[in-house]
Amino acid sequence: MKRKYTKIIFPLFLFAFVFITYFFWISLRPVSIVAVHQNDDYSSVLVKNFPITEKGEINWWLKNKDMLKSRYDIPKPSSYGTFTVIFWGYGDGYKEEGKYDRLCFNDMPPPQNCIDKKIVFYVSYSKNSGMYFIANNEKYYLKNNGKIVRDKSD
Repeated sequence: MKRKYTKIIFPLFLFAFVFITYFFWISLRPVSIVAVHQNDDYSSVLVKNFPITEKGEINWWLKNKDMLKSRYDIPKPSSYGTFTVIFWGYGDGYKEEGKYDRLCFNDMPPPQNCIDKKIVFYVSYSKNSGMYFIANNEKYYLKNNGKIVRDKSD
């Protein structure tokens, strides 16, 4: 009877170990910024290895917003103060426009100036709504006291 449980438990532990190791490996990889494209007060940042959780994405932004400003001069607010920064998954790199759902950048010469649309994180600010984030289709607001609150209007 003991041998029967060993045959079941060992593979479960092995699977759990591999899963946990993989999760930590994915979580601990540094974010790589491949390119930044600017269009007025909208910034598109192409990234690899972006955090996979909402909390990780928001924390990454809060830790790196000063670096993004100093190194890439983003965000670039409009004259009335609004801005949007969209983080896109770089995926397989730049491609030709051909496919239906691609985002093309005017600041690059064609033909390989487009990416597959895969938003991984969204940051926006306006005087009316304040700063908010969209991560994994959930909206979060940054309150004046520094707390992050999930939007429950849905």
